[in-house]
Amino acid sequence: RLGAISSPLRNRFGVIHRLDFYENEEIEKILHRSSKILEIPIDSAGAKIISRSSRRTPRVANRLLKRVRDFTQVENAEKINENLAHQALENLEIDELGLEPTDRHILATIAEKFAGGPVGIQTLAAATMEEVETIEDVYEPYLLQIGFLARTPRGRIVTEQAYKHLGISYNKENLNNKLF
Repeated sequence: RLGAISSPLRNRFGVIHRLDFYENEEIEKILHRSSKILEIPIDSAGAKIISRSSRRTPRVANRLLKRVRDFTQVENAEKINENLAHQALENLEIDELGLEPTDRHILATIAEKFAGGPVGIQTLAAATMEEVETIEDVYEPYLLQIGFLARTPRGRIVTEQAYKHLGISYNKENLNNKLF
């Protein structure tokens, strides 16, 4: 949150860098390394499944790896493979884009209760029983990054991509009437 730092303090830093998200291949390397530390072998296909659901964030990838490891141990398997990784993530209700139940609930609420939006953050928080700050700081950044949510001056709008991902029919005409 660079904007939260005053200009004089910010100018004292020699260089300011912007960090990008990791690529899936980089996350897969991290998963292979972490699996050795956790002493649970993982094959390339299993690492690829977990990587896709990691939101391109190593911390999330390692958290998912631990849960998939737990699932693998319960199944008495010796190695995390594609099938076990997929089953574990399915049991955790985490999809191939890393969306969790609350992410999908927020998107579905806007799509179904508010006809795709726009809906104000206070109203969305009340409808989903989440705190405004939690939506803004935890869920919204990733949904914006993957193009499933848009912020407008009038509120949040669910995009056509999100409708397709959620399997909800998309009415483009209804959305166009709300935007203009």
